[in-house]
Amino acid sequence: MRSAILFFLLCCLIACGGEVEHTAEAITDADSLPFMHSVGINTLISDSGVMRYRLVAEEWDIYNPENMPSTWKFRKGLLMERFDENFHIDLYAQADTAYLHDQRTWELRGRVVIRNAKNDIFLTEELFWDLTSHEMWNHQYMHIITPERELEGTEFRSNEQMTKYSVSNSAGAFPVSDTETANTADADSTLTADSTLTPEPPKPLKAPAPKTQPIKFNPHPNPQTDE
Repeated sequence: MRSAILFFLLCCLIACGGEVEHTAEAITDADSLPFMHSVGINTLISDSGVMRYRLVAEEWDIYNPENMPSTWKFRKGLLMERFDENFHIDLYAQADTAYLHDQRTWELRGRVVIRNAKNDIFLTEELFWDLTSHEMWNHQYMHIITPERELEGTEFRSNEQMTKYSVSNSAGAFPVSDTETANTADADSTLTADSTLTPEPPKPLKAPAPKTQPIKFNPHPNPQTDE
């Protein structure tokens, strides 16, 4: 009887000793993980001790790889407001995805909407913003809507306030009073040499043409089909 019990215990020890513990390898590449991960962001950012930006985002990740510049990533969208010295909003920016490289260059992608202090609206799918040179630019299609006119083109470049800008390969709809002058663009904007305009055609003298009105832009059209 005693030998049977000893044999049973020996079998149990052999069975337990044969088990292998399954463990995953340790993560050694810290660059693949964010240094900080935050959700539900609504924060104010200062510049030189002055409150200048308000950021609203669903998620905010900061990556700080070794011996490399840090990167802020807003993969689920970003809404940003910039304040002037009187704490008035002078620029509004919204994008589906946003990156801030080395706290110097913003990269906005997706449905990008910019509105300046003059209530001009800029619609595009890509925009870069250099905080050091205070310039904005892209190489994609740009649609500009102002209270007086509309303009579209590519190869966009602007100052940081989005009030002085140039657009290549541009075309637009302008009031008649604007097309009668040599400078068809806004006093703060510039059209390149390869720009083309589409002014309203002249009307007979007995029926003067009314001034054209700016086209109303609807970013989410919902046409109705007649049955």
